[in-house]
Amino acid sequence: MQNRGLWKTHTILINMEKVITKSQIKAAVEEAYAECRNLKGGKNADYIPYLANIDPELFGISLTLRDGTTFDFGDTEYKFGVESVSKVLTALLILKQYGAAEVLRQIGADATGLPFNSIFAILLENDHPSTPLVNAGAITACSMVRPQGDSWGKWEAIINNFTDLCGSEAQVIDELYKSESETNFNNRSIAWLLKNYGRIYDDVPMSLDLYTRQCSVGITARQLGICAATIANGGVNPVTGKEVFAPEIAPKITTLIATVGFYQNTGDWLYTSGIPAKSGVGGGVLGVLPGVFGIAAFAPPLDPAGNSVRAQAAVKAVMSRLGLGVFNGDTVRITD
Repeated sequence: MQNRGLWKTHTILINMEKVITKSQIKAAVEEAYAECRNLKGGKNADYIPYLANIDPELFGISLTLRDGTTFDFGDTEYKFGVESVSKVLTALLILKQYGAAEVLRQIGADATGLPFNSIFAILLENDHPSTPLVNAGAITACSMVRPQGDSWGKWEAIINNFTDLCGSEAQVIDELYKSESETNFNNRSIAWLLKNYGRIYDDVPMSLDLYTRQCSVGITARQLGICAATIANGGVNPVTGKEVFAPEIAPKITTLIATVGFYQNTGDWLYTSGIPAKSGVGGGVLGVLPGVFGIAAFAPPLDPAGNSVRAQAAVKAVMSRLGLGVFNGDTVRITD
């Protein structure tokens, strides 16, 4: 006689291998570009004069595999303002310098659920910046960058980290930096509020200037795709072969991106796209599919939340065509 009390349920999780060829990936990127290049909607960020004057028809998409193979379509060599995507790169720098536990203690890793430049979010988090991927946490991150008290040394650490991640030199767009510096009133308020709560760890004007300067770096979609691929590849730049950061940092930064990469629209983004990604008001989007590839797209017109309309659509189109997603449970193998 069966003893029903002894029944146990066993769940077996089977990872399915999905094999995709490079030609399929190239075709998906090319088709996404063709589908989205005439997409209308959105407008350039107009609160920063430099960004308001960028040609709204510019559009490019770039995907880099873990072996360094890159597929580019459109305006992938145009240098645009990296803006908030820079937060990912400097968050990686302080994760390298301090370790994940200390970054969590001094900044945090929670989504605010509010716009990227929210002052109210600081108050809601009990004087805590919350995450290095919103303005408050990014300014705090700049204040943490070593060497302390040395503006030039800090900037060298930041910009050299950009170059290592992107595989080629990155430089500030001087006109954008001037435009940002003349209009960053909200960020000035954030910086001094953080100082009041003991969450700025170096000179306040210096920290704000470093943040403004890093947002003004000019970057191409190709460089951004390589940066994303470096994260997807566990810290090794797939183009240069250089180990930029330790492999255990990759899941930490990818988690931060997945949590707050599209600010108050992050949940909708991850639900519909399947890929952790970070946007910037310069029109760039950086996406990371761990262990598979990095992808970037660029188009200046933004939706009301400050995310590029065409870049979002293009990344989603690639993911849909390939049938991939970070939560799909597939092991992806790419072949020639």
